[in-house]
Amino acid sequence: MRPPPSRFEAGGPPSGEPLRSLSIVIPAYNEEKRLPSTLDRVLEWICSRGLEFCELIVVDDGSRDGTAELAARREGVRLLKNPGNRGKGYAVRNGMLNAKGDWILYSDADLSTPIEEVDRLYEAAMKSGAQIAIGSRAVDRTLVTVHQSAFREWSGRAFNLAMRVLTGLNFYDTQCGFKLYQREAAQKVFSEQKLDGLSFDVEDLYLAKKARLKAVEAPVRWANVEGTKVSMSQGLKSFADLVKIRFSK
Repeated sequence: MRPPPSRFEAGGPPSGEPLRSLSIVIPAYNEEKRLPSTLDRVLEWICSRGLEFCELIVVDDGSRDGTAELAARREGVRLLKNPGNRGKGYAVRNGMLNAKGDWILYSDADLSTPIEEVDRLYEAAMKSGAQIAIGSRAVDRTLVTVHQSAFREWSGRAFNLAMRVLTGLNFYDTQCGFKLYQREAAQKVFSEQKLDGLSFDVEDLYLAKKARLKAVEAPVRWANVEGTKVSMSQGLKSFADLVKIRFSK
């Protein structure tokens, strides 16, 4: 049985309002090879939409290759640089807090979820009156066209089970790197985020729940892209972070 969309309480945007103002945040660490095609796709999508305001922000997380230089040279891209390699959570927080759009999307640099799927998230937010919409690979697994290895998929499911037990959050996939925040919600959540590692997504949703911000989980298309930078030690630390989130907030 497919899990139903999950949501918090509290109010959000009026239903049916079109998307007019959007910031897109892409955290990047040593992404010199993959970033050019990603920027091409995102900028092409931006041009096709005719938004009243849109910005594309690349947050360089202390890359040792030419990621920062590539982003700095690209027309239509705003570059933010972290003070060294601080972690994905730090990079996303930096971008979200500096974004200017009414809505802010953060997306992984590999575009494993196509940029067009932002419409699914916005529609889900509009229909439910949510201020946060998170992309999910678990709500409708038929939308996953290229799977991760069996080990990574089962590790992800074990992490989700532990997350649900420890935090009480009713989501089936917190780790999909494709999430949309209303700007006011982003300012509230990310200003309080402490974790810089991979568990920041859980911390943010936990903070949102405490702040009574409304969130919805929506199915998105997703295809695994080889080249993950997640190590075994980082994965194990994510489980330990769940305890920290539960008992330090």
